[in-house]
Amino acid sequence: MRIEGILRALFAASASLLASISSAASQAPPAAPALIGQITSAQEGAMEGVVVSARKDGSTITISVVSDGEGRYAFPAAKLLGGHYTLAVRAAGYDLDGAAAADVVPDLTTAVDLKLRPTENLPEQLTNSEWIESVPGAPETKKLFLGCTDCHTVQRIIESNHTAAEFLQAFGRMAGYYPGAWPEQPQRLVGDARRPALPAGREKEFADYLASINLSKVATHPYPLKTFARPTGRATRVIITEYDLPRKIIQPHDVIVDNDGMVWFSHFGEQFLSKLDPKTGAVTDFPIPEQKPGFPTGTLDLEADEDGNLWIGLMYQSGIAKFDRKTEKLTIFPIPPEWQKNTTQQAHISPTASKVDGKIWVKNSAGSLIWRLDIATGHYENVGAFDIPGTNKRITIYGINADLQNNLYILDFGYDNGGIGRIDARTKQLTYFKSPTPDTRARRGKVDTENRLWFGEYGGNAIGMLDPKTGTISEWRLPTPWSAPYDAVLDRNGEVWTGSVMSDRVARLDPRTGQFVEYLLPRETNIRRVFVDNSTTPVTFWVGSNHGASIVKVEPLE
Repeated sequence: MRIEGILRALFAASASLLASISSAASQAPPAAPALIGQITSAQEGAMEGVVVSARKDGSTITISVVSDGEGRYAFPAAKLLGGHYTLAVRAAGYDLDGAAAADVVPDLTTAVDLKLRPTENLPEQLTNSEWIESVPGAPETKKLFLGCTDCHTVQRIIESNHTAAEFLQAFGRMAGYYPGAWPEQPQRLVGDARRPALPAGREKEFADYLASINLSKVATHPYPLKTFARPTGRATRVIITEYDLPRKIIQPHDVIVDNDGMVWFSHFGEQFLSKLDPKTGAVTDFPIPEQKPGFPTGTLDLEADEDGNLWIGLMYQSGIAKFDRKTEKLTIFPIPPEWQKNTTQQAHISPTASKVDGKIWVKNSAGSLIWRLDIATGHYENVGAFDIPGTNKRITIYGINADLQNNLYILDFGYDNGGIGRIDARTKQLTYFKSPTPDTRARRGKVDTENRLWFGEYGGNAIGMLDPKTGTISEWRLPTPWSAPYDAVLDRNGEVWTGSVMSDRVARLDPRTGQFVEYLLPRETNIRRVFVDNSTTPVTFWVGSNHGASIVKVEPLE
């Protein structure tokens, strides 16, 4: 009995010691940073809000942090492996005063202070938003720039020397290009297919305007170039990781993360669905067979159903596709041959509530038609096009989102339009909810667990939310002008995330207070679809750099 008592005492002491060690470990200070420094300039002294990027020699992964109120930056040890790193910065109006590099040694902290000097080439640093803010002109005219960044930057236009007549010719040519065309891969549409970037009747007005603000008559711009303030406070508490993709022509339009932590993305210009391993940066391509040879290649919408299967809108290649992640089997659901035209384009789909009735909603961009696929039979139903009630004005549908009962929200992207439609899955009747602000041009969004639709107001520079219980739309204006938010999603904490096509900023909204935090990305990004991974703490934001052949992860530190 005495021996048993001694053993019990030893076990108890061991358990207590292990608990103490575990508690101490949980309270242990974080590992010392791998790389630190201070950023200064003669003009400002210590500089807050400078994005500092570090890229290891031979790596495809770049890590970025942001300097704090004392101009100090720090890279966590977990983010930088040992080796030689090239450093870069983003701070509008400034460049590094000479090349910068660091040799990172495991378990040690390397210190590299950075000095900045005024840039000699400010036009190259301006975002699309800053260009639009800089040029003279009425806001309603400037809004036409929002149709000019699918394929290139605003700088390309304003730094040109085109005359008004030459701009009109360019508008005509541009209408014949595929939505995913860009200088690296300029795909043409087929036959009579056209995609005008401007509302009908405003071409000459905009051509005259552009010729008055570009370099067709002057050698330098006669107006000051404006830059927006750098991040401060909470906006500097972030780590950004950029994964370069293996081909420069890759346009990762939609990016989502599965339950296993793998990152999937659609290609806006190629026939692939691809997977990125965020631990290694390795990319695996899964080919999607061409259905219409000679037509533009590329996909757009990438969505997951309730079973984790991936669904892809095949654009001009006819129909939609399902990818089973477990078997890696791809199944294509082509549209009927009699529906095929040169303009047929299946950009957006909504399989998120397909378990309700076995149906998937599909948008055909040509004619703003809504179709519905019966998964079991492969049969498509033409639900039709819709007008704004009480008018003869067609709803120009961009994004589509099923609610929890598999009714469909349609986002009205038409010029001078502002609202959301809802199609009843049973009756196919439309209810239209008008936005408080006209010309909001809702683009894409997501439905939350309360059946509310959160969406980007591309023309309204705001995040919108439709509450079906009240039938009202609420709006939160973004702090950066000309942000043109494309998409929006609610996270598990009740905050809403969006990204700017124009400003290279990721915006985080607390709708309870109306307060925004905006994170500046390291380089031009052309943000489209946004995704939030709710499995991490804090949540993690993902987006594709549509013109940068990379995928970006944003990790807020609070």
